[in-house]
Amino acid sequence: MRIQVKGRNAAISDELHEHVVKRFRKVARQVSELAELDVELWREDRGKTPDCWIAEADLRVKGLTLRAREESDDPKRSVKLCAQDLGRQVKRHRDKRRARRRGRAAKLAGRAGGPAEPAL
Repeated sequence: MRIQVKGRNAAISDELHEHVVKRFRKVARQVSELAELDVELWREDRGKTPDCWIAEADLRVKGLTLRAREESDDPKRSVKLCAQDLGRQVKRHRDKRRARRRGRAAKLAGRAGGPAEPAL
């Protein structure tokens, strides 16, 4: 999986980049090598409240785009929450695909193993 980390109005340190790669390893194991992940981090000023770090991830797999967005006061925590959310989405999508394949296989097996038509 190709991972691209971008910062909007904020510099992304090597430490933060490594944290992003580490957190999305679990997702990378569940998708194809051809999948593309774009992670964007930025800090938003909220006036009197403390600054808020927002992490947004877009995962493009064959024919599908999954998105997650999380925010917290710490950039690493935002990345962690975003990775967990995207991991749940990938697992759910993968399970749906497997269920569809099993359903089709059972349907085809039912047709092949059904009663034979009488010969005329």
